[in-house]
Amino acid sequence: MELRDSGQAIYLQIADYVCQKILLGEWQPETKIPSVRELAVQMSVNPNTVARSYEFLKNNGIIIDKRGIGYFVETDGEQKAKKYRQQEFLQNELPVLFNTLYVLGIEINELQQHYENFKTTLNQKQNENQ
Repeated sequence: MELRDSGQAIYLQIADYVCQKILLGEWQPETKIPSVRELAVQMSVNPNTVARSYEFLKNNGIIIDKRGIGYFVETDGEQKAKKYRQQEFLQNELPVLFNTLYVLGIEINELQQHYENFKTTLNQKQNENQ
C-alpha cells in the first residue's frame, strides 16, 4: 500500500489499509495479522505509527491483541471494520464526491454504469487471486 499525502493522518491511512484487507477477506476473523514491525517494514513507516493504528483498531473492536502471540482479527471484526469505513466514507469522502459531481455537472444516475463496471472488474480480480 502506498500512503497518500491526503491530509489524513498516516496512522488512519494504515487503519484503512487493515480494514480493507479484512473487508476483502484477505485477513479472516480470528486469524493473525502482521506484527507491528512486519507491517512497518512493508509500509516503510515507523513502528510506533503502526502501533498507534493497531491501538486505534483495537479500541474500535476490529482487532484484538493476544499478549505474547500477536494481533488477530476479532470474530466480528469484519462487521466493525465495515461500520467504521462506512462512517468515514459518509463523513469525509462522500461530501468531496458530491462537490466534484456538482462542479462538473455530473448526475448521480450517470455513475451507475461506471460503478457496475468497477464491481465486475473487482470481482474478476478477486476470483483470479483465489
